[in-house]
Amino acid sequence: MYKFSKRSEQNLQGVHPDLVAVIRRALALTEVDFMVTEGVRTLERQRLLYAKKASQTMNSMHLPQSDGFAHAVDLAAWVGEVRWDWPLYHRIADAVKAAARELNVPIEWGGDWKNFKDGPHFQLPRGYAK
Repeated sequence: MYKFSKRSEQNLQGVHPDLVAVIRRALALTEVDFMVTEGVRTLERQRLLYAKKASQTMNSMHLPQSDGFAHAVDLAAWVGEVRWDWPLYHRIADAVKAAARELNVPIEWGGDWKNFKDGPHFQLPRGYAK
């Protein structure tokens, strides 16, 4: 069983508790270790990522939403080092989706998006309130 590093734990601070619960459960279910690289973003960071075309929107779910929490996280596969191989992210997504079903929390994976595939990205649906 895997365990989050201090950095991952810090990156979960300020993220919606339902999403945190899904990500924690996914870590227990996954075959591929992963870390949380980003949770809450500042508006300044979002502007920078948007300007660099690393984000497609200024309306990011990483920004605190109306409930005060970020509704998105970015994960990175850890296989002795950070790896970006797509097959690893499909396996992580399987664990996240299984955890979401188990906890009855709707989840969206950036790897399922049609126009901009974002394998590390997981979010609650826009307008989520619980």
